Amino acid sequence: MSTNAELYARRVAAIPKGVVNGLQVFAARAENAEIWDIEGRRYIDFAAGIAVCNTGHRHPKVVAAVEAQLKTFSHTAFQVMPYEGYITLAERLNALAPISSSAKTIFFNTGAEAVENAVKIARAATGRTGIIAFSGAFHGRTLMTTALTGKVAPYKKLFGTLPGEIWRVPFPVESYGVSVEDSLKMLDSILRTDADPDQVAAIIIEPVQGEGGFHIAPAALLQALRKVCDTHGILLIADEVQTGFGRTGKMFAIQHSGVEPDLVTMAKALGGGFPISGVVGRAEIMDVIDGGGLGSTFGGAPLSCAAALAVLDVIEDENLVARAQAIGERMRYRFVQWSQRNDLLPVTNVRGLGAMNAFSLPDADAVKAVIGKAFAGGLIQISCGVFGEALRFLPALTISDTLIDEGLDILEGALAK
Repeated sequence: MSTNAELYARRVAAIPKGVVNGLQVFAARAENAEIWDIEGRRYIDFAAGIAVCNTGHRHPKVVAAVEAQLKTFSHTAFQVMPYEGYITLAERLNALAPISSSAKTIFFNTGAEAVENAVKIARAATGRTGIIAFSGAFHGRTLMTTALTGKVAPYKKLFGTLPGEIWRVPFPVESYGVSVEDSLKMLDSILRTDADPDQVAAIIIEPVQGEGGFHIAPAALLQALRKVCDTHGILLIADEVQTGFGRTGKMFAIQHSGVEPDLVTMAKALGGGFPISGVVGRAEIMDVIDGGGLGSTFGGAPLSCAAALAVLDVIEDENLVARAQAIGERMRYRFVQWSQRNDLLPVTNVRGLGAMNAFSLPDADAVKAVIGKAFAGGLIQISCGVFGEALRFLPALTISDTLIDEGLDILEGALAK
């Protein structure tokens, strides 16, 4: 059997350094909120594959659904010979989407593909080409989604000219000195001095920023964006790739604001570990593009649709939306306690919705050191933030209170001065 060190040496030799590994150990098996490496060491998982395994690793219902589908067929390409699972999943998402009018859904493979296609749909529906995005945003690594992403290194560095007609508004973050009023003033300035509103197809925003630092979009901002969009015939795209499917204590994070988007992008947790993404939107918008203008060979693959339908069942049957709220309250209670202590590294700016939480440390070096110490203690933890200054928390919504507390005890030890 290979060791972690041997496998990492093979990885360095075979795979480009452009794709990074947060850890230099390799997974052997996983169950719910725990992972074991190839040398048999067990870890509590506070990352869930970056918000993919909301229903935990290898949930029995997801495994059973995929096994059942695999016994019938694994692939036909929906454009060639369609299948019921794709339709059933679309129907369920149309009913769940935070859109009160008739909705339709199309499937792809990754979050970046969902965003890329949402832009295509918005451009086709409006006859316009411009897009307004936000600083600190992360929308993907394709050329279009890299252009939308609001961080240079490492996402834009070395890649040359990116798609144009994208304007950026500062995201309101109190600790960065940016208010909702500042954001709206910049948006107004853009629409007066840089982009004729008649040029702008869509405004895209994460209801809670992911890579940008788990900063929550204030309801006042989202409500103002809805008004601007309605005034100028601009479409509002909610990027729910990281926030969707119960993570924030609502099925979709934008539901906290009461604002209805025109298009929603989704991925990650939808597949429960299987690759699938999608765009759901108002039916009249989704139907603008002629046959063949949208599609994907593997988008909405049979195995992924089966997994996604099981994920939706688990979220409902196990009441995971409410569980996300309970997880968040339990974690934030400890974080606030830590912020009041002087024997730990300074914990500041505790924030979160449901089970999507973060807090800041003095700088990126402190974050890296804490992640390393926590990992040595048996906890998988990841970071975020424009300056790499935050620890983010994305445990499975099926995690037990016992495991949460064990993981937080490990982290507390890693925070000790």
